[in-house]
Amino acid sequence: MNSKSVYKVPNGKLLKIILDYDEKNNSINSVRITGDFFAYPEEAIEAMEDELKNVHLDEDSLLDKINNVIQNKNIEFIGLDAKGLTTGILMCVK
Repeated sequence: MNSKSVYKVPNGKLLKIILDYDEKNNSINSVRITGDFFAYPEEAIEAMEDELKNVHLDEDSLLDKINNVIQNKNIEFIGLDAKGLTTGILMCVK
């Protein structure tokens, strides 16, 4: 199923999510993350999108995975954080 969300991160920037997910397994098939935030290094968003494939769509699993990717890939966000990204993705399934 395809779904979209637009979310203003508290004290942050606008986040736009396009999510394709498996309703039966409640997991991510693919996700597209855009918005007016900044991410470093340049390939950080693509790496995050790739790493989120097949992740279960519950807050704890998603937040843990996003935090792990941020740490392992040394990603720095300006105007976005792991909690905001998690919330934006989960808004697509509500």
